[in-house]
Amino acid sequence: MYKVIAQHPRWWTIPLLIVLLTLVTDSTRKGADPLLDEIRSRDFLQVVTRDTPATYYQGRQGPTGFEFELLRRFADHLGVSLAIDTADGIDSVLTTLRQGDADMGAAALPMGPLPPGVHYSRPILDLQPLVVYRRDLPVVREPEDLIGLKVGAIGGSGPRAALLELQSDLPKLGWQESVDLEVADLLHMIERQELDAAVIYQHQFKLNRLFYPGVEDAFTLGKPMSLVWALPSGNGLGLLQEANRFLDELRDQGVLDALIERYFGHDDYLEYVGARLFIRHAQKRLPQYESAFKEAARKTGFDWKLLAALGYQESHWKPKATSPTGVRGLMMLTESTAKQVGVANRLDPLQSIDGGARYLLSVKKRLQPQIKEPDRTWMALAAYNVGLGHVFDAQKIAEIRGGDPYRWENVREALPLLQQKQWYSKGRYGYARGGEPVIYVRNIRRYFEILNYVNRSQQEFYQLNRRAPSDVEKHQLFDIVPPVL
Repeated sequence: MYKVIAQHPRWWTIPLLIVLLTLVTDSTRKGADPLLDEIRSRDFLQVVTRDTPATYYQGRQGPTGFEFELLRRFADHLGVSLAIDTADGIDSVLTTLRQGDADMGAAALPMGPLPPGVHYSRPILDLQPLVVYRRDLPVVREPEDLIGLKVGAIGGSGPRAALLELQSDLPKLGWQESVDLEVADLLHMIERQELDAAVIYQHQFKLNRLFYPGVEDAFTLGKPMSLVWALPSGNGLGLLQEANRFLDELRDQGVLDALIERYFGHDDYLEYVGARLFIRHAQKRLPQYESAFKEAARKTGFDWKLLAALGYQESHWKPKATSPTGVRGLMMLTESTAKQVGVANRLDPLQSIDGGARYLLSVKKRLQPQIKEPDRTWMALAAYNVGLGHVFDAQKIAEIRGGDPYRWENVREALPLLQQKQWYSKGRYGYARGGEPVIYVRNIRRYFEILNYVNRSQQEFYQLNRRAPSDVEKHQLFDIVPPVL
């Protein structure tokens, strides 16, 4: 029968051939790629990663991180949901893949010789090893300066590979390494003088340098490496091909470059603005919103100047401010927070101020009753920034370290420890950029004190001059030199 059809084709043979080819192609695809079929059948992509600022962590809006953002988009590309597990170190990530407990590994993995049982995706971004050192040491300018220093690295990482390559030229070079450490741990050890220097990636230093002012960058080491995803081999190439296709599309559309710029394109400092600039903004911008802050303060019981200081820290009193992660408005509310407090339009400054004040109050009420003022307000502000769960974790750490979990000074010391694996692993909510809320609260307190100082100075001026100033004069009386806090 088949020979007849082949030798004497008729019109009805064409659809039959199409059906046959479709069946063969579909069968081949399924046979060659059981993993991709299984993922679509179960309707989720299982990924193993590491809890670090460059990969994945719980932020103010929930899960975040550069690789998490890519993974979320890739899961959407496949039409499935995303499931995340974390592992300790690169070796654990690769072991999880080999054991079949994850579909992909995305954990700042450097491209190198292929480990057994693993495929690598296309390169995603460049990873440049960087030498950092303790600021109080003599300047480290070149590789020879590392000889004799206590140098640290993460075991199994790309920076360790760069050190190995350097050691072939500098045999006297030695270092310490551990697979149980993360970048923040190395930086913390440098500040505590347990290490003199370390080799990490350049983008990791940008993300962490604010929290470790005693650490300085020295020089880049070796050639850039490539960040890749890892996939188990032996299950077909379909998932790998889809991942490569997805990455190519993101690169062609400019989306990948935009994400890289968002996460790594600049030093993410939260340093407060100089007092003169703050006063200038207070003169020109604050008058438009002062009555709204006072009304929100009347409803919530906060000092209006504290709410104004919070608004300045969040947006510099810009009602249409929008962050790359989607936080919007003068009080920079997330979409979920806006819904929670009934804000329909986050870009409406009156709604934003009212909603931000009510959200701060709700967070404050959820803190333990043992916390007294003013510590209660400072912890509420920290939770506004980093999330209440991370504040609870910091309280637990403070207690473990022998401090009072209901005192801000102890929680303030514990929050930065959420960047270190040995501490954030003890909490419920994992890694957090814990140094950030410490600076955040410090800034707000500084702005609050400046506003208080300006307010007192103006009242004294009015009393001395025995006249009521015009609305314009209220905000243009002095070029204030603020108190040093």
